[in-house]
Amino acid sequence: MESNKKYWKGLEELNKTPEFVEKNKNEFPEPIPLEDILEGDGLKSKTPRRDFLKALGFGVGAVSLAACQKVPVHKSIPYLIKPEEVTPGVANFYVSSYEGSAILVKTREGRPIKIEGNPNDIFGKGGSSSSAQASVLDLYDSSRLKNPMQDGSETGWNQLDAYVKGQLAAIKASGKKIRIVSSSINSPSTIALLAEFTAQYPTTKHINYDAISYTGIIQANQNSFGKAVLPHYNFDKADVIVSFGADFLGSWISHTEFNRQYVVNRAGKSLESKKMSRHIQFEAGLSMTGSNADVRMPVKPSEEGLALISLYNALTGTTLPGSKKVSDSNLDKAITLAAKELMAAKGRALVVCGSNDVATQILVNAINSILGSYGTTIDLDNPSYQYAGNDAEFVDFIGEMKRGEVGAVIFWDTNPAYDYFNAKEFKDALHNVSLRISFAPYQDETASLCNIVAPASHYLESWGDENAAEGYYTIVQPTINPVYNTRQPEQTLLNWSDNAVKSYYTYVRNNWEKNILPKAGLTGTSGWETLLQTGFVKGAAKPAGTYTFGRDLNAVVQTIVSQSGQMAASGKGKLELCIYESPNIGNGKKANNPWLQELPDPVSKVTWDNFAAIAIKTAEELGLEEGDWINITANGYTIELPVLLQPGQAQGTISVALGYGRSKAGKVGDNVGKNAYPFQIFRNGTFQSAMVADVAKTSTLRYQFAQTQTHHSYEGRNSVIKEATLKQYAKNPESVVGKGEGKEVYSLWDEYQRPAYNWVMAIDLNACTGCGSCVVACTAENNVPVVGRDEVRNRREMHWIRIDRYYSFNDKGKVVTEEHEINKLEDFDQVAVTYQPMLCQHCDHAPCETVCPVLATTHSSEGLNQMTYNRCVGTRYCANNCPYKVRRFNWFNYWNDYRFENYMQNEYTELVLNPDVTTRFRGVMEKCSMCAQRIQAGKLKAKLEKRPVVDGEIKMACEQSCPTNAIVFGNLNDPNSAVSKALKSDRTYYVLEELNTQPGIGYQARIRNTTELEA
Repeated sequence: MESNKKYWKGLEELNKTPEFVEKNKNEFPEPIPLEDILEGDGLKSKTPRRDFLKALGFGVGAVSLAACQKVPVHKSIPYLIKPEEVTPGVANFYVSSYEGSAILVKTREGRPIKIEGNPNDIFGKGGSSSSAQASVLDLYDSSRLKNPMQDGSETGWNQLDAYVKGQLAAIKASGKKIRIVSSSINSPSTIALLAEFTAQYPTTKHINYDAISYTGIIQANQNSFGKAVLPHYNFDKADVIVSFGADFLGSWISHTEFNRQYVVNRAGKSLESKKMSRHIQFEAGLSMTGSNADVRMPVKPSEEGLALISLYNALTGTTLPGSKKVSDSNLDKAITLAAKELMAAKGRALVVCGSNDVATQILVNAINSILGSYGTTIDLDNPSYQYAGNDAEFVDFIGEMKRGEVGAVIFWDTNPAYDYFNAKEFKDALHNVSLRISFAPYQDETASLCNIVAPASHYLESWGDENAAEGYYTIVQPTINPVYNTRQPEQTLLNWSDNAVKSYYTYVRNNWEKNILPKAGLTGTSGWETLLQTGFVKGAAKPAGTYTFGRDLNAVVQTIVSQSGQMAASGKGKLELCIYESPNIGNGKKANNPWLQELPDPVSKVTWDNFAAIAIKTAEELGLEEGDWINITANGYTIELPVLLQPGQAQGTISVALGYGRSKAGKVGDNVGKNAYPFQIFRNGTFQSAMVADVAKTSTLRYQFAQTQTHHSYEGRNSVIKEATLKQYAKNPESVVGKGEGKEVYSLWDEYQRPAYNWVMAIDLNACTGCGSCVVACTAENNVPVVGRDEVRNRREMHWIRIDRYYSFNDKGKVVTEEHEINKLEDFDQVAVTYQPMLCQHCDHAPCETVCPVLATTHSSEGLNQMTYNRCVGTRYCANNCPYKVRRFNWFNYWNDYRFENYMQNEYTELVLNPDVTTRFRGVMEKCSMCAQRIQAGKLKAKLEKRPVVDGEIKMACEQSCPTNAIVFGNLNDPNSAVSKALKSDRTYYVLEELNTQPGIGYQARIRNTTELEA
């Protein structure tokens, strides 16, 4: 059954703008930049290509001095590989932990080059986030501080320690306060150390401050159930999920874990048995989570609380005193439908909300109590410890500084000079503190205000531990000695407090052997060594109790209704502003990472920027077009941003991402986008992110986004995406992908047998949430260069794998398929989204192979399309003939051209390169190699062990990083392999199958759990 829906990647493609049509005429929108090359500007590189290995060798030598010193205090134990000594050309894997998730760190010749998820980790189960994949690059960042600093000048650690200890002693004697301000700390060893530091300096207080706060949920649970905790949510146990503004797949709390949980009931065995959970999303801006929902309703921030009140009333059949209904009749109908489905799934239902307002979260607790969610989909007895920030405590701390009560402050992994909404108030108060210390690894916005900067080592250079969830402990162990003259903060606190234990390694080990390992039945030296090989300890979970909400809701409703009135916009040029956390850049700490900056936003596909997302109809009413510059004014603060017309955005609203606008992030992150944190307000004890904003156009100039969504076109072919409703799939599975519609096919290619291996891949569109972890993993594994904003604008991004995002329409229950119907739509509220990972399809009848004049691209005997870089002369015929548009051309020597020195242009960052993969040079075409180096390594290992390759032991970088197991790779000749079983699914189809390219990658069609009543 061919799809009759019209799919489109962006508004320019949908509307066939002149610029889009012109650029789409040719495979490459611009000719080769001969002028730049011949003039020599492009050759003013720090390192000519012939000297590249020389430069690399110097860098390896420099860091090898850190990696292979003869005086390390302790050795780390390689994960499952013995002996532990480094063997040139052979990778070692070490366990560690990133943001509470157990990971594996791949090292080559003493240098970490790749992060993998630990297959036994409870959060990712072997998958990982894009930020985890990118974190290894931060290790070699030349923007990091090289030495400790005092009063703006470099100094030595001994001198700094002596000065700080003297100052702390004087402050202790004076009775003034000492404050340690950090992001949430869940390390049991660090918490114990802070207690001992406080014992040495009794006026010390530790304040948890998170730029993205979850204080509202924590305080609501304290109010509702007497437990000030962040719950552990179980999306895999929910049959019906209703979310109000919580982007739980993109950025909310433990989003990597939630991705894995989410697909359990939406793909795989559950879907094959024709069962699927229901997901309804109410939100203002189109988020990654909303784009995956079965039903999505745009809702203004001012109506979110009212919608929750209406949901409570619908569930209970009562009307809370002071209730106010939502103004949108369609929204009211959707709430009634959601209430009916939630009650039908009682005991296996879940309602979550992204608001940081205590009253709103109390109401959510009451709703979940009615639904019997506690003990099943919500666990308060085995909570998450990932966030413990207290907004009110931080505001009180600023008051203490204003009054001159604080003698010393230590900032640890936090940057309030950037991410506190009233930075001026914070900076003015900070001047009243005599001893200002920062543990920042960079001279960031807050560190630059401090007279002491004791730069922290990277986590891959440090010992430590984490306790992200009740009973789950992970170990952090170094994989390299410090690259720069840095020191981990825990060691610094040990020194400053004259602790009896002089080494933090010893401190961590003592704490584990005394308090943690015995719980897991591990004791002594063998227990510690076992931990360093497994990476974590998981204790028995506490029984999840059921909780009944019994508090009065009158005051809660009054607060919500009052806030709704404050957030409602009325009048010309006034919109409701919603600020949100970017799934890629996060809260801004990762702004200096080029892998994340160049990773397209999951929904907008914009790179290297934040923007003002506005609904198309709202923009028309304001006389705005995409790229127009506007001023956004709220909370006494104004920024200028370009407009992005976003389908699915709630009308009358505007959304802006946090994490941008850094001024002292580093060479990559400085002045990228604008800072939206000052739009936050402190209301009812928490930081909140919704308010009324004034919007005004400022310039006739248009901004060009570095946006990838329409860089590749399929010319309107409708066999790229295939989808159906769950009802259609259950009734007639084969009709979903049109099986049984036999067509006579003639082939010009000879057919060949592959007796040993036939490498293929399966990708499940129901499991892919669009997170982009695979894109960053591929970049790290295959030395894919970053090209920067301007080159992305020129359609020259180099990613080997991309996540295509397709829009389609439903209009009041009717599927919209024709362009003239689309043009009649009053708004673009009702868009459905499908994500599709797209990479080289390794076609058996590959069009690229037949047109290459020098045989640079050929087919292997194992079914792979191969590139021989030394043969390629850059005709680009192959890219022109590829219907999937997955080939990338090297317009420049990105590795050593001075114009791309935001990445890989110093002696250290080159050390993240994978030595098993050749770096490409100007004039060469490249594409997905299906991680040929991993295939060869797996085959060699099997050969040495005199056995066949075992299914699953060879994993592609994209496959291994995927938190939802959407990608499966293997040998098609093995009928019992996971990929063979996946490709036998009745949902399997091949993209552009009518071209008879015979791709080696099969897709499983997207199934949506929707009904005919939904628009």
